[in-house]
Amino acid sequence: MIDQDEDDEPFDGEDAEPATARHPKPIALVRLDKWLWAARFYKTRSLAKEAIDAGHVRYEGQRSKVAKEVAIGAEISVRRGQDEIQVIVRERSDQRLGAPFARLLYAETDASKVRRAREAELRAAADNEISSDRPNKLQRRLIHKFKRSLGRG
Repeated sequence: MIDQDEDDEPFDGEDAEPATARHPKPIALVRLDKWLWAARFYKTRSLAKEAIDAGHVRYEGQRSKVAKEVAIGAEISVRRGQDEIQVIVRERSDQRLGAPFARLLYAETDASKVRRAREAELRAAADNEISSDRPNKLQRRLIHKFKRSLGRG
């Protein structure tokens, strides 16, 4: 049997999600573009920089610069596609690790979760209404058959 010191990490299967999970590599100061990249909101720092410059990222409700220092407890809004995600900063890191560790850097607000779910439902309902006006495969075949019988197609 292998002895384990008190400060060692638990073996696989033991205490999978500790109550106070922490990012393994927190840092004292980090720029906004690096934090967004480390938290996996953008694939590259240059994409994060472009989003910040374009105004798709808001820090504490206001536009900010790329080099803005991220503070723990700050609220950041990130617009990606049609969704806008509002998160609270929990940890600071400038290293991009796996997705489970990236989720430790922030917490999405409850209002943001509810709003995104509602907007997704509205988009799905709108897509269903729009597509109902289009002919389906059988109707298209009948239209083509009719046009061929008239000599137009």
